Amino acid sequence: MASGALRGGGRAAETRWRRHIVGQLKLRDRRQHDKFQDLIRFYTRLLERTSLTPARRPSSDSSLSALLHQNNQLKTTTGELAYQVVQLQQQIKIKDSDLEEQHARQQQEEPLLQGAFDSRLALQGRVEKVRGDMGALKSDYDTLLERQKGAETKLREEKLRGGNLLQEVIHLKQQEAANMNTRNERRCRAREAARSKVTVETSGSAPTSRSSSPRRESERRLFRSASATSPRILTSIRALFQRRRGQSVSSLQEDQLFPVDICLSARLPVRALHVLEAHEQGINAVRFNSSSELLATGGTDRAVKLWDVRAGSLTHRATLDGSTEGVTCIEFDPKGPRVLAASYDKSALLWRLDDPVPKVTLTGHSRRVTAARFGLNLQVVTGSADRTVRLWDLQRACCVQVVQVPSYCSDLICTGYCIISGHYDSKIRVWDTRAVRCIQELPAHGKVTSLDISPDHCHLLSCCRDDCLQLIDLRGRSYERVCFRADGFKCGSDSTKAVISPDGCFLAAGSADGAVYIWNVSTGNLETRLPDKHSSSISAVSWSPSGEYVVSVDLSRRAVLWRDV
Repeated sequence: MASGALRGGGRAAETRWRRHIVGQLKLRDRRQHDKFQDLIRFYTRLLERTSLTPARRPSSDSSLSALLHQNNQLKTTTGELAYQVVQLQQQIKIKDSDLEEQHARQQQEEPLLQGAFDSRLALQGRVEKVRGDMGALKSDYDTLLERQKGAETKLREEKLRGGNLLQEVIHLKQQEAANMNTRNERRCRAREAARSKVTVETSGSAPTSRSSSPRRESERRLFRSASATSPRILTSIRALFQRRRGQSVSSLQEDQLFPVDICLSARLPVRALHVLEAHEQGINAVRFNSSSELLATGGTDRAVKLWDVRAGSLTHRATLDGSTEGVTCIEFDPKGPRVLAASYDKSALLWRLDDPVPKVTLTGHSRRVTAARFGLNLQVVTGSADRTVRLWDLQRACCVQVVQVPSYCSDLICTGYCIISGHYDSKIRVWDTRAVRCIQELPAHGKVTSLDISPDHCHLLSCCRDDCLQLIDLRGRSYERVCFRADGFKCGSDSTKAVISPDGCFLAAGSADGAVYIWNVSTGNLETRLPDKHSSSISAVSWSPSGEYVVSVDLSRRAVLWRDV
């Protein structure tokens, strides 16, 4: 039964195929008949015209044979076309199967596409939510910032009010002391008068003397009470004046909130007291604080480390984090317990000494910050490789002034309302922050790597890439220069830092050969050379304000503490 069904199905398919071929041939015949209709009509007319002329029959016979030949060729062509039709049908079947496969694959991919679309919508929703959260956080931050500004304003007002109240208290104490001194003088005069009166009346009557004795005793007690009380009052007034001395404007040292050591004579270091691996990577900067009891180092490992200087050794106190790249410069605040650092991450950071988290981060430079210094009135000045010098207000944590400079700024110094900057174009420029312009341009011998100023602000030291230290006299308009060189001294990098001793008598700089070179300013000669403690180029040197210690750091993580004995 099954084989009969298969045979019946095969015969039906064969019949359909034959019908299809016959239909295609008939269609071709109709098309060709339409094409040759004019030719047949013309040929029929010719036959009609030539039917009366038997002499021309042979030509008509030849034409008929030609037509028969053409008919045979057409039949051959029809067979070929039928074969091509069969092949095209097979290709169509293959294309249909491919199309069905693609359609099935598309149906399989549609759920995945729908899932991806749903995921995209979900992610868009999350993005919108995060944006909303960020907007809320931004508004909260702005609100907190406004509250902080208001609190700082109130704090300043309260401080001013406290200062005024203290002034009033001092004035009242002065008046009270003056009144008490007047009363004491009056009592002293009354006592002397009473004594003289008693002396005169003693010879006259003893009872009178006895009767006046209680009054004299009372006067004596009053006088003793006043004389015993007045030293305590004077002591308290003196203490008040001593506490208020920090608000005086008579001298720079009285303006500072912390004591400043005055160095009369710096000690010339001769030996190393302490050698240690201070950082995990190279060290770029080092600085003593004003009391010479605390040292700060900054390195390529993105950390600022604080060290206690005690008994000729360095003891780690704390590590200040927050920089995302290496530290290039360090500066202690001479008026408070704060430290400032410049970084390769295009920012400057400010810490309190008791907090490892930055209190203020100053961002705005487009390239690394090479120098950061404290200025006047709670301001900070920064120099950068982006050819700008920026002035920042620490209270608002914002940039208040931008100075465009002609070249890469490697270091800078702040002195009053002037900023002195060193550049890679072998120039030292002096800027007036009030007029925002360059008021003086001084030539250097090469790329300026660092600047330092003497404690009396009379001499400026520059270190250059031509292996030369240049000391410039800032007094007068001639700006006289003295160059210091030495055999073997070589500036090791574009940020090598040299310093002036706190008494202004010596210059110190580290060399690429790992030795510290110290020159005598008065003679211009090399005073001493401290070798054998560094294994790589020395990047920075710092001289303690007390003149007792010198610290040198290098690019191989090592810090060395030097002293005279």
